Amino acid sequence: MEKTVKTIKEIFKDHNSSSFALNAAKIKSINLFKKTNKLEIDITADEFIKIADLYTFERYLEKRFNIKEVIIKIEYENEIEINLKEEWNDIVKYMSFKHPLAKAILKNSTVEIENNNIIVNLAFKGKEVLQARGFDKILEEIIQNIYEKKVKVKYTENITDEMIKLIQEQVEQNEREAVKQAQREAEEFAREMAEKSGKNVKNDENAQGEQKTQQTVAGEVLPFNVVEPQQHTEPEEKTPLIYGRSLKIKEQLVKVADLSIDSGKVLLDGEVLNTDSRELKSGKVLVMFDLYDGSSTITCKAFVEGDKSKETLKKLKDAKGVKVEGTAQFDPFAKELGVIANTIIESTGIKREVRKDEAKEKRVELHMHTQMSQMDGMTAATDLLKRAVKWGMKSIAITDHGVVQAFPEAHKYLEKDHPDLKVIYGVEAYLAPDKTPCVSFPRGQSIDTTYCVLDLETTGLSFRTEKITEVGIMKIKDGEVIDEFSCFVNPEKPIPQKVVEVTNITDDMVKDAETIDKVFPKILEFVGDSILVAHNADFDIGFLKYNAKELGYTLDNTYIDTLRLAKDLFPDFKKYKLGIIADKLGITVEVAHRALDDVDTTVKVFNVMIKMLKEKGAKKIEDIDTLESGKADFRKLQTYHAIILAKNYVGLRNLYKLISYSHLHYFYKKPRILKSMYKKYSEGLILGSACESGELYRAIVAGKADEEIEAIANDYDYLEIQPNGNNMFMVRNGTVPDIEALQDINRKIVELGEKLGKLVVATCDVHFMDPQDEIYRRILMAGQGYDDADEQAPLYLRTTEEMLKEFEYLGEEKAYEIVVTNTNKIADMCEKISPISPEKCPPHIDGCEQTIKDIAYDKAHKLYGDPLPDIVQDRLDRELNSIIKNGFSVMYIIAQKLVWKSNEDGYIVGSRGSVGSSFVANMTGITEVNSLPPHYRCPECKYSDFTDYGYQCGFDLPDKNCPKCGHKLIKDGIDIPFETFLGFNGDKEPDIDLNFSGEYQAKAHRYTEVIFGKGTTFKAGTVGTVADKTAYGYVKKYYEERGIPVNNAEVLRVAQGCTGIKRTTGQHPGGIIVVPKGREIYEFTPVQHPADDPNSDIITTHFDYHSIDQNLLKLDILGHDDPTMIRMLFDITGIDPTKVPLDDKETMSIFSSTDALGVTPEQIKSKVGSYGVPEFGTKFVRGMLVDTKPTTFDELIRISGLSHGTDVWLGNAQSLIDEGTVTLNEAICCRDDIMIYLIKKGVPPNPAFKIMETVRKGKALKDPEKWAEYVALMKEHDVPDWYIKSCEKIKYMFPKAHAAAYVTNAFRIAWFKVHEPKAYYASYFTIRADEFDSDIMCYGKEKVLNKMKEIDLAGNSATTKDKNMYAILELVLEMYERGIKFLPIDLYKSHATKFIVEEDGIRPPLNSIPGLGTVAAEGIDEAKKDGKFMSIDDMKIRSKIGKSVIELLEKIGCLKGMSQSNQMSLFG
Repeated sequence: MEKTVKTIKEIFKDHNSSSFALNAAKIKSINLFKKTNKLEIDITADEFIKIADLYTFERYLEKRFNIKEVIIKIEYENEIEINLKEEWNDIVKYMSFKHPLAKAILKNSTVEIENNNIIVNLAFKGKEVLQARGFDKILEEIIQNIYEKKVKVKYTENITDEMIKLIQEQVEQNEREAVKQAQREAEEFAREMAEKSGKNVKNDENAQGEQKTQQTVAGEVLPFNVVEPQQHTEPEEKTPLIYGRSLKIKEQLVKVADLSIDSGKVLLDGEVLNTDSRELKSGKVLVMFDLYDGSSTITCKAFVEGDKSKETLKKLKDAKGVKVEGTAQFDPFAKELGVIANTIIESTGIKREVRKDEAKEKRVELHMHTQMSQMDGMTAATDLLKRAVKWGMKSIAITDHGVVQAFPEAHKYLEKDHPDLKVIYGVEAYLAPDKTPCVSFPRGQSIDTTYCVLDLETTGLSFRTEKITEVGIMKIKDGEVIDEFSCFVNPEKPIPQKVVEVTNITDDMVKDAETIDKVFPKILEFVGDSILVAHNADFDIGFLKYNAKELGYTLDNTYIDTLRLAKDLFPDFKKYKLGIIADKLGITVEVAHRALDDVDTTVKVFNVMIKMLKEKGAKKIEDIDTLESGKADFRKLQTYHAIILAKNYVGLRNLYKLISYSHLHYFYKKPRILKSMYKKYSEGLILGSACESGELYRAIVAGKADEEIEAIANDYDYLEIQPNGNNMFMVRNGTVPDIEALQDINRKIVELGEKLGKLVVATCDVHFMDPQDEIYRRILMAGQGYDDADEQAPLYLRTTEEMLKEFEYLGEEKAYEIVVTNTNKIADMCEKISPISPEKCPPHIDGCEQTIKDIAYDKAHKLYGDPLPDIVQDRLDRELNSIIKNGFSVMYIIAQKLVWKSNEDGYIVGSRGSVGSSFVANMTGITEVNSLPPHYRCPECKYSDFTDYGYQCGFDLPDKNCPKCGHKLIKDGIDIPFETFLGFNGDKEPDIDLNFSGEYQAKAHRYTEVIFGKGTTFKAGTVGTVADKTAYGYVKKYYEERGIPVNNAEVLRVAQGCTGIKRTTGQHPGGIIVVPKGREIYEFTPVQHPADDPNSDIITTHFDYHSIDQNLLKLDILGHDDPTMIRMLFDITGIDPTKVPLDDKETMSIFSSTDALGVTPEQIKSKVGSYGVPEFGTKFVRGMLVDTKPTTFDELIRISGLSHGTDVWLGNAQSLIDEGTVTLNEAICCRDDIMIYLIKKGVPPNPAFKIMETVRKGKALKDPEKWAEYVALMKEHDVPDWYIKSCEKIKYMFPKAHAAAYVTNAFRIAWFKVHEPKAYYASYFTIRADEFDSDIMCYGKEKVLNKMKEIDLAGNSATTKDKNMYAILELVLEMYERGIKFLPIDLYKSHATKFIVEEDGIRPPLNSIPGLGTVAAEGIDEAKKDGKFMSIDDMKIRSKIGKSVIELLEKIGCLKGMSQSNQMSLFG
C-alpha cells in the first residue's frame, strides 16, 4: 500500500500562511533530535517558496513546540530559476534570525555571483569575524537547503564614506536613546532618594539630580530638551561611582570575549588600560579607555561634562578595576565593536592568582634570561629582580644568550632600590669545543688495520624511539673491500612516509626480514674488533650501542667519523654531506640513502682520506687527531649552551673579555666562546652545563659511552637539570619516548654529579616571569618564522615550592638538595659585585687646565685688548674657575683640538646644545656663539662698548664707528648666561656636541685616536629594542595568520608585552667613548661590532652608552649638512662664509617677504623667501615667519627656539601672540628665557635655574608637589598666570645657544641665496636634494608646476618619495622664476655627483638621472679622466657599467654621435 504524503497545511493546521507554495509543500520526513532539541524537516515543493515565508514558519515551529533550532531542507519537483542577487536581502534577514551576530555585519551588504562562487561585499568591517565563526559554511548550507544550489561563499570589505555616515547616524540615535533612558533612571533615582529622606520630589527645573539642558550628541543639537542627571554629588572618598547616575546596576556580568554587535546593554568588570580624552565641540569631553577582563580587551567611551573630565580620568587611572555598564555597539570611528558607558564604578579588578614563595629557605635561580636575550627573553631585568625581592630570594642570576647587556639595568635597580639582593652576573654562552676528535676510543692500532665501513637506515632520528630498517657494512683492508654484510631489519613498526621518500625502503620490503635481536649477533660477528667507520658516526654508532645495551651485548670498538675528518682535511669545503664531498673528490655516486650504496661512497671517500693522512706521516690511529689538531675554523665548530658566572671582579673582567672576543673575533651567527679561550680567561669564573642544548645533555641524548660523558662533565664546575616541561618538545618530536625518559636523563646527570663530586642544580631556564606571559614569546617566535611557536615550554620563574614539586620523582631529600641547597652553595661562591664601575674616569691631558686658560685669555686679549674690560674679565674668571674646579677642562681642550683641526682642513664646525652659553668655549674656538651681552668692539684699537642700548642681540645693533680710531665697529654678543651650561654650582653634567661636516665626520673620529692614542676610543654603542609599532605588527600578524578575530584594544594590550625586547645593536651617530690611558675598556664594558657585523671595522661599546657615560667621557662628533654646504659655497665663490655680514638687510628681508629674490609671492607660492634655508624652509616654520614677520636676528633665534620645542609654539606662544597677551619678544621661546626672566622678576638664581630645567624637560606637571612650590615662589615675585600656564604646557625646550649657532649658519647660507644665487642652488641641490629627479626638474617650470599639482591632488596618499620631492620642487620653481636655468646633462661636462655653476646656468650631475645611481656615475667620471670614450662598448668596459645605464644615457641624449663598437678602417 502506497504511503500517503501530507502537505504542511494538513499537518500544521494552526499555522496561518498566505503562501500557497509553502502550504502545498509535501513533507518527506520530520526528525526531532532530543539531545540538541533540533527539528529537521525535509519537504518537496512544486513552486518556489519565499525565504521570508520559511522564516515565519520556522518561528511558528520554535514557539509552538518549544524547539531550539529548526532546519528545513527543500527539494523542488521541477527546476526553478532563482536569482540569488534579488533574494539576498531576504537571505540576510533569515541568516540574522538564526545567527544574530551576523545581522550587523551583513547589513547593507551586496553580492556578486561568479559561477558557483558568491562574493559577499560587506558594507562594514567584519570579514575576520564571519570567517572565524564559520558563517561562510553556514550560508553555504542555508543556500543548499533552501535553493538546492551548491555554492562557495567569499567575503570582501567595501566600506564607503556614505556607509560610515549611516552608521554614525545610527550610533547617534543609540546615544539619544541612552540619554532618554538615563533621564528615566535619574528620575527613578531621585524619587528613591527623596523617599529615603521623606521628601516629595517635584519634576521641575530645580529637582534634585536633574538639570534641563539643550542636549547635543556628536555635535548636533537634539530637537527637544532632556533632563540629564548630574554626576553623583556624594563626596568622592565615600563613593566608588566614577561616572554615571546610580550605583544600582541591573545587567548580568558578561565577558568581553563573549560580546557581539547584538549584545546591547552589558556589564563588564576588569582593569583599565590606555586612558585618553578628547574635547568635543559641545564642550563635553570624550573619555576613552581600554578595559581588560582576563578574556579580552575592549575600548569603552564615556561622554563626560568638561569640568568633571580631569577628575573622571584621574579616578580611572587610580582604580584597581572598574565595572562598566553600557551599550555594546559598532564604533564607526574605530570600525570595530566598542562600549558606550552609562555607568562606571570602581571595583577590585581582575582576581589574579598571586604566586608566593613561602619556603623557609629559598632557592636561587641560576639560569635566567631578560629582554636582552635577543627576541627570546620577554621580561625586563628590573621586573624579574622585583619579583625576586618580593619572594624573599637572597640571590638570583642573570644569564642572557651570548650577551651581558642587562647588567646596567640590574645594577641601576639594586643601587636605587634593593642593595641587599645579590645579583650573580653571568651569561648563557655559546661554548665551542675547539676540536672534537675524529677517532673515538683509539687503542694504538696501526693505520693499516682492518676497517668496517657501515651505514644504517632507520625509521627516524632518535635511537630511543626509532628502529633500524637496513644494515650495510663493507670490510676493507689496504683500501680493498674484502667482505660485505647487508640485510633488511624488520622494525616491527610502520615506516613513516617521509622516511620512505628518503630511503626508498617500504614496509613490504622489511615485513619478512629478521628482527634486530636476530640480526645484531651477526653484525657483531662480522665486525669483530675492527675499527668502525661511518659518516656522521654519532648517529650510526648511537643506534648500534643503544641496541647492544638493550639486547645485553657490548660494543666498544674504536670508531672514526668521516664527517669530522672531512672538516679537518678539506677546510675549504662549505658543506660536508657525503655526496657533496664525493663529488668534489671526483667520486661518482650512483644512489644515495640505501645502506650499501652509501657505504660504497663512504669507502671511496675514506680511502682518499687514509692516503692523505699517510702522506702527512700518520702511522697509528691516534696520529689522525694529532696531525689534524691545527686551529679549526671556528665557524664550523659545533656550539653548546653553557652558563658562565662571575665569582668576583677578576671574573667579571674576564667575562667582559670573553664577551668581547666572542663578538669581535668569533662571531658567526652567534658569538662563540672557544673552550680553549674560556680556559685562558677562566679565573674568577664558574662554568655550568646549562640546558638540553648543553654539551653534557646532548652527549647523553646521543647515547655516548659513559667514559665520554664523564670526560665532558669534568670540564664543568656544576651540572644543571630542568623541569620536564622545558624538554617536552623532545617527546613530541620523538627524540625520547615519554616523560619517564626525560626524568631518566635528569637522574643520570644527578648520578654523574654524585660520582664526580660535582654539585647538581635545578634551574627554570627563565624566559618570562609568569605562566601567562608565554603568549608574548609565542607571538615573537611566530613572527620570526618558528614552526613550533605555539608549543611554548613553561619557561617561567618558579617558586621554591613549585620547583620541589617538579623534582619530587628524585625523592624528597635529593629534590631539596638540587633545588635549594646546591643553588645556594653556588650563590655563596659568588661575591657581591657591581658590573658598572662607580668611579668617574675622564681622560687626562697634561697641563690642560693651564692650556685652556692660556688659549681663552690670548683670544680675549686679541679681541678686547689688555687689560680686559671688567665684564669680559669677570666672565672669563667665573667660567674658568667653574670649569677647572669641576674637572671639565680636558673636555674643552679635546673639543678645541677637534674644532681647530677641522678648521685647519677647511671645514667650519657648528656647535650644538648649550655649549654656546660658555664664553670660554667661544674664546677657545669651540663655538662661534659669543654669549656676552650685545656690544661693540673695535678690531683695530680694541675699544669696546657694553652699554645696554635695549637690544637682545649684538647683530641687531645699529652700525657705528669707533669713537677712538674711526674704524667701523664689530657688533657681537647674544646674551646667554653661562649657568645654562653648567648650573650655578657647576653641578650640571656638561655635554659638548659639535656639528662637523658630513664629509669630515669620519676624519674627526679618527683624529680622536691621534689625541688619545690607539685603543682608547670606541664608538658609543646602542641597543635597539622592539618598538610599539613593530610589536603591534607582530601581534596583528599572529592573530590574522590563525584566523582569530581580535579587536584593536586587545592587540594593543598584548603588544605592550612584546615591547622593549632586544632586536639588534647599533651605534650613536657621532658618539665617541674615551677610555683614559692606562685603563682597559673591559673595566667598564665589553665591546663588539655594531649590529654584530663581523665585516665592520667599527668597534662599539657592548653596553648602551647611556649606562656608562657617567663614568667615561662621551664626545658627540656629529655629521651635518650645513658645514658641508658652507664649504661648497666657499669653493664655488671664493667668498669666506664666516665673513658674511650677519646684519645684511636684504638677507634679513627674505624671512618676511620675497622682494630681495626679485619674485612675487604668487610666482613661488610663498609669502616669504626662505625655501631651502636651514631651520626656516619647512612649511611649518614658514607659517611661523608669516605670523611673526621677523626683522631682527634676535627674532630669528626666538623662532628657531619655538620651532624646535615641543608644545612651545602650537597651542602656546602662538595663541598668546594671536590673543595679544604677549609679543614675540615677550613669549617663552628658548629655555634660557625662563631663567633670565625669573631672575629679573626677583626669583633667586638657583631656584630660577631649577624651574628652567624642570620646564625644559616637560616635567612641570609630573611632580605636582614640587611644581606647586615653584608656582608659589613665582607668584610671590609677581610672575603672571599666563607665564606659569605657558610653562606647564611645554614638553621640551631648545637652548638659546643651539638656536643661535643654527641661525648663524642659516643666515650665512641665506646670504648666498640672495647675493650668489647660482652658487646657492648648485650647493643646495648637491648636498640636500636626495630626491632630485632631472626628468621632472630640468625641463622648465611647467613640468615642475605639473608635478607639484599632481602631488597636491594626491594629498596624504602621495608617496613618501613625492612628499620629500615637493620641497625640492618648490626651490626649483623659485630658481626658474629668478631666471636661472638648468643646462643639459653632458657626459663630459657633468660631474658625477655635484651640480656645477656655469655662466649660462647650472649643470646637473650624472647621478641626477633617475635610476642611474652614484656608483655608476662615479665609474663614468673616473673613466673619462683617461680620455674620451672611443665607443659605447669602450665606455661600458672602462666605466664598468651595464646595459641599463647605457639605455638611460641614450634616452637623455648623452651618447649622441657615439658608435656602438670600436671600428678602425685599414684604408683611412
